[in-house]
Amino acid sequence: MEQAIPILPADDLRVAKEFYVDRLGFAVRFEATEDGTQGLLGLQRGGILLTIDSPMSGHGRDACVSLQVDDADAWYDEWAPRVEMKRPPRNEDWGARTFSVIDPFGNTIFVMGPVR
Repeated sequence: MEQAIPILPADDLRVAKEFYVDRLGFAVRFEATEDGTQGLLGLQRGGILLTIDSPMSGHGRDACVSLQVDDADAWYDEWAPRVEMKRPPRNEDWGARTFSVIDPFGNTIFVMGPVR
């Protein structure tokens, strides 16, 4: 299944978690953080998925979207001749194959699929 997941910037994951989980009723799907304040926080409520990103992950303060796809390499091969890539596909320690593109406005398109 392919889907897009918005990635929203935050200054502090603890504050974001309190807001989205305690106030808005989202459940935590994953937390990737060393100190609780910086990193990534994956959230879900029904079929709605969000990721909260603090500065540690390197996306900066611009918008980002994560495209979860079945084959990241196929997407890379399709797009590479037409756009400048931020970085080529690589296998992540956390079990995904990823690459990213920056659009003309500075937004990151982060493509993620299973390791092949």
